[in-house]
Amino acid sequence: MSGPGIALVVGLAFVHAFVSKLNIAAFVSEYQWISFAGGVSIGYVFLEIFPELSHAQEALEHSGIPAIAYLENHVYVLSLLGLLVFYGLDSLALNSRQRNKIENNQDKTHHTVFWIHIAAFAVLNGIVGYLLQEMSDHSLVQCLLFFVAMALHFFIVDYGLREHHQTPYDRYGRWLLTSAIILGAIAGHSLHLSEAAILAVWSFLAGSIILNILKRELPDEQQSCFASFVGGTALYTILLLLV
Repeated sequence: MSGPGIALVVGLAFVHAFVSKLNIAAFVSEYQWISFAGGVSIGYVFLEIFPELSHAQEALEHSGIPAIAYLENHVYVLSLLGLLVFYGLDSLALNSRQRNKIENNQDKTHHTVFWIHIAAFAVLNGIVGYLLQEMSDHSLVQCLLFFVAMALHFFIVDYGLREHHQTPYDRYGRWLLTSAIILGAIAGHSLHLSEAAILAVWSFLAGSIILNILKRELPDEQQSCFASFVGGTALYTILLLLV
């Protein structure tokens, strides 16, 4: 893996391990911060994820993979599957919190649901770590822009997971997610999949990212700052267009 790739792995792992525990509200109001992060993420979705999905669709149409060869919109089906899987997991965690609050007066998930939820996100982080090998062909500025978008995304995802799971997330969850990125990067260095397989994995990942943005990073109207949201979107869009 190249120098920028290693830096991305270390940086994103550091976000899960330590940065996500920073009290951002001490410097800027929480709703402004979340609105800004949501704006950056929306810019990333429309200018990076959607074009990548279009490219992946063209590649998969000629891949010859038996499991998806008969589908007309392979990549979008895979993205939809990723979205549905993580929507189901999020609903499971929310229902578990509600039951646990009624039964035990604890506003967190049950132990089993915690491990299921964290395992799913660990797999997701492993995929991100694996795909970081693809960044070796990108410029330093492109790598930095990718890091900013993913770091903000991880930060908000951590916020949601900590809200669902409380102490178990800080004690175990964040370290598992940190390890998953590193292990994924190691696998990416030693294990090389075909382009079609990588694009299929990326498509599933894209669906999960889109869901997490829509569910966690788009603030509701009573806890949002439209100016911060537009500012984040505009800033990230301009930087991407200039690269």
